[in-house]
Amino acid sequence: MATYYVQNFGCRATQADGAAIEQQFRGLGLERADAALDAQVVVLNTCTVTASADQDARAAIRKIHRENPACQIVVTGCYAQRAPDEIAAISGVTRVIGNSHKHQLAEIAVGRDNSNSFVPLSNLASSLSPTDRIFVSDIFAHTELLAAPVFDAPNARTRPNLKVQDGCDNRCSFCVIPSVRGQSRSLPLPRIIEEVNTLGAAGYKEVVISGINLGRWGRDLPQPLKFENLVRMILHETDLEKLRISSVEPMDWSDELISLVAGSSRIAKHAHVPMQSGSDKILRAMHRKYRPWHYREKIEKIRAAMAHAAIGADVMTGFPGETDQDFDETRRMIEDVPFTYLHVFTYSSRPGTASEKMPNQVPVHIARERNHTLREIAAKKKRAFMESLVGQEIEAITLDIARDTDDGQATEALTDNYLKLRTPGIHAPNQWLRVNVTGIQDETLLATT
Repeated sequence: MATYYVQNFGCRATQADGAAIEQQFRGLGLERADAALDAQVVVLNTCTVTASADQDARAAIRKIHRENPACQIVVTGCYAQRAPDEIAAISGVTRVIGNSHKHQLAEIAVGRDNSNSFVPLSNLASSLSPTDRIFVSDIFAHTELLAAPVFDAPNARTRPNLKVQDGCDNRCSFCVIPSVRGQSRSLPLPRIIEEVNTLGAAGYKEVVISGINLGRWGRDLPQPLKFENLVRMILHETDLEKLRISSVEPMDWSDELISLVAGSSRIAKHAHVPMQSGSDKILRAMHRKYRPWHYREKIEKIRAAMAHAAIGADVMTGFPGETDQDFDETRRMIEDVPFTYLHVFTYSSRPGTASEKMPNQVPVHIARERNHTLREIAAKKKRAFMESLVGQEIEAITLDIARDTDDGQATEALTDNYLKLRTPGIHAPNQWLRVNVTGIQDETLLATT
């Protein structure tokens, strides 16, 4: 039996695509290898959000070709969609399959002949012309949406992630993603309810829903719906114990959505709200659709509705034209707003974006210094949030991880409000526990049941 291996890079959406690709291979009768070294077909499902993401993919291609020269290397994902010729020129790459053709990847990759048998690389390489090797077309004509639950680890038994939306209709000046993922498109509501019910019936106690621009879910459907409709229907039409909502843009955190999340014990108290900058000038240059005061108002509403919610954000440093004053506005806003964690990124110029040719590019060393400053502030805010929970009773879901400690064995868990937690003893994975927080060790809450 022929074997395959899929290696994913980047975001949750890419991981979900990888899970769907694995389903394609299994449907064609291939068997999953334990590692790229053991596979006949290796798929690299790439990211291109930063220059370093591209570098990681190229390094992986060269390593796999060196260690497993007989395998077919198929490169797909966002980098493949953006720069197919560049990837095809790398030694060892058999085919480049963009996001536009990802829904057909397995059929293209295995090169089946008329007898429906797997064609090995030795019989394939000499017959591949350049047009046989690159499968990339206009992503904006693409209407497919790959959807398969993805898990935190290959054998994980907790917290499946379901992608319900792909693409993005925003045109942020720094972002390459719309050009490689296409227009916003939604998984139909009946399909989502079916998937969530299937996961619930399989015993999963928490499901994470995600997307490239999740809050825009439903706007493109024949009968348009809002994201709030989806959340409400999951509550009404499934028995799922806990729903966790992934990143949602500030414009889409409506009063109705905040009320839904705050009012239901079946929704994790967790809001990830991308911010990018606290400077009005920089937000305008980024083509973001909100102003600093709008953003602050949303966060304050979320905190007022949920006193112990996790509230996080993406923040970028070093965007072209970001002066010391602009950065200071971002720093002050982060200090003032009740965040519990941050994902801080240094700006990376991406080919074809509006920001690539903007004047006043910020030197990398300055952008990195600013990044470090914000990370220090974020660490202090996270610590203060964790300290506020000591002595509190909270919910946590057990993970498929147990470890030995100085005091014996303990179980790892994740709290409803998105903090790592450890409790003594061995508990079965995928169980919600009520625990009492007793202390903090490094970035982990300590608790007893």
